[in-house]
Amino acid sequence: MLKKRHQAFVALLCLADAIFIALACLAALLVRRDALGESLAGSFMVMMRESLVIFAIPTTIYLMWGFKLYRPRRDRSMLAELVQVIKASLATIIALVCVLFLVGANPVAGWTGNANINLWGMRLDEGRLQLLALVAILPVTLCFERFVFRIVLRALRRRGHNLRHVAIVGTGRLGQICCRTLERNSWTGIQVAYFISHHEHARLNTTCCDRPVLGGLAELNEILERKRPDAIYLAIPNARSNVMPNVLRNLERHPLDVRIVPDVHPRHTPLSMVVGELDGMPILSVRESPLQGIGGFAKRILDLAGACVALLLFGPIMLVVALAVRMSSDGPVIFRQKRVSLGGEFFDIYKFRTMLYVEDEMHPAQSRPHTANSTANSTANSPANSPASWTARNDPRVTPLGRFLRSTSLDELPQLFNVLKGEMSLVGPRPERPELIERFREDWRGYVLRQHVKAGITGWAQVNGLRGDTSLRKRLQLDLFYVRHWSLGFDLKILWLTLFRGFSHKNAH
Repeated sequence: MLKKRHQAFVALLCLADAIFIALACLAALLVRRDALGESLAGSFMVMMRESLVIFAIPTTIYLMWGFKLYRPRRDRSMLAELVQVIKASLATIIALVCVLFLVGANPVAGWTGNANINLWGMRLDEGRLQLLALVAILPVTLCFERFVFRIVLRALRRRGHNLRHVAIVGTGRLGQICCRTLERNSWTGIQVAYFISHHEHARLNTTCCDRPVLGGLAELNEILERKRPDAIYLAIPNARSNVMPNVLRNLERHPLDVRIVPDVHPRHTPLSMVVGELDGMPILSVRESPLQGIGGFAKRILDLAGACVALLLFGPIMLVVALAVRMSSDGPVIFRQKRVSLGGEFFDIYKFRTMLYVEDEMHPAQSRPHTANSTANSTANSPANSPASWTARNDPRVTPLGRFLRSTSLDELPQLFNVLKGEMSLVGPRPERPELIERFREDWRGYVLRQHVKAGITGWAQVNGLRGDTSLRKRLQLDLFYVRHWSLGFDLKILWLTLFRGFSHKNAH
């Protein structure tokens, strides 16, 4: 019954896709006809031929099937589906170009090849214009259709329709986490029907998360025959991992979808897991930098462009500040200090000096107590065996000008040169000193995972007010949230919020 329902669901989805593909093709034809000053009138067959519908529909649907867009996606993100839709749409355009090249564009689409259309100063023929329009319209149309489709489907599932009932093998902490997670995400339409204990036998009349426990592993086959679920989740703890091969072997007798929930504590997996394969060997990537590949390249382009624009805008202000620092107190204008960035690499961070200058920073105990600019704006220079601390309010080391620069974050502007050198990013966790990293990595699990991305001038924690002497725990939580959910759009959002929250804040001191 479940298989039949899925086939009907796929048929309905294919029909919806075909309708929107046809609409996209007709819209592209309308753009072409409008540019030529022609009407959309014509026979049905002529419009189908010139709009490329008869080629686009089977090609797009085949490619969407190849991109696995007709598989059940209850527990997968909508964003991942939309990315696959865009890939399939662009692949369709490439396939159409190849077909038209092989069979000839004129007999198929009625294109003359005459460059008689002026588009933004470029001379185009009607064929190229139609394909360009289709490149823009097809992915947008299909993404809109899939988005609406999923929203409606999720709303129906929340109301108790189109549900899928599953069983969970494992009644320990991991099984309970699995059940509660499925409960919270009701949009998936996945409901836990019952549990099966990860022990050989279970006590009678027991429950787990208000669901019945129907037995143990010894009764697995009998339970699945008697009360067959739509899918099964294996949430077996590591202490019982030796039973996993036998459980999987028993499940081969039943036509069920099987999911494995690994017993890895969340504190060890703050970054997204990725499942890969090498020559048939499954590989579970527990942690990896989100900036690998095209993501890192795009972020670097944003950093270079943003830093150049910021230097043009703030260049005059930086010159004024540099002159003011030079005249206000003795010492260098630019303060440098070792910090840690991507992959644990050291670099010299640049800031306008905001503290009184002491020449000997190697022996703070022999200098005037707390009078040197021996810290950056976020940390105090203390001996390695003393507790780490952030700069306090009304710190006597801070000069009057420095207090103003800190409160307005103008002392951070020289870090734009760190960004140009590739040592920092515009957006990322704030960099820390090496000795503090060594201390925090023992006391705060996951602290060094901030180094999976480049340190930044601003960040998610900073725009949420966690600056200066604020909670390290909350700051770490927001930094890891940024690392886990990084995207170019997230960076742009933080840069926009920085304009309103990042320069001046009550915690900046």
